[in-house]
Amino acid sequence: MTEILFGFLTVLAIFSALMMVTSKNPVYSVLWLIVTFFAVSGHYILLNAQFLAIVNIIVYAGAIMVLFLFVIMLMNLNKETEPQKNRWIKMAGAVAGGCLMLVLVAALKDAGTKEDQAQVVSGDIGLIKNLGKELFTTYVVPFEISSILFLSAMVGAVVIGKKE
Repeated sequence: MTEILFGFLTVLAIFSALMMVTSKNPVYSVLWLIVTFFAVSGHYILLNAQFLAIVNIIVYAGAIMVLFLFVIMLMNLNKETEPQKNRWIKMAGAVAGGCLMLVLVAALKDAGTKEDQAQVVSGDIGLIKNLGKELFTTYVVPFEISSILFLSAMVGAVVIGKKE
């Protein structure tokens, strides 16, 4: 059952990523990207990393995608304002994509297969309880320093955004 779900999520992620890239309408591209994020979150759940799955859904599929949608809607893109792409730009994009594919193939060619398997059914790897225990025992000082940094950034944003 896990293999079937993994295969379905993989096909869904690849299909939605391809639809996101090839979609002509930017709003549809953002919606396909949201589907991709949900499929990746499904992979996280299969790997027993519930915290990463929830953070991926809340932060990326929620907040950042709403920001993307607002920016796209406020830009008011249409055919008249969009610059025309000539064949040199398309050829440069094809060459850059080919170089990226060449680098990926070269990297995957030298990568050996690992015999280690992830603990997906048993074990407590990836649970939020373990993350909280590590944050508040081993890494309590960096955690508190980062909270002070975030608080000062919020205060700074309020001060900068405040009108006279």
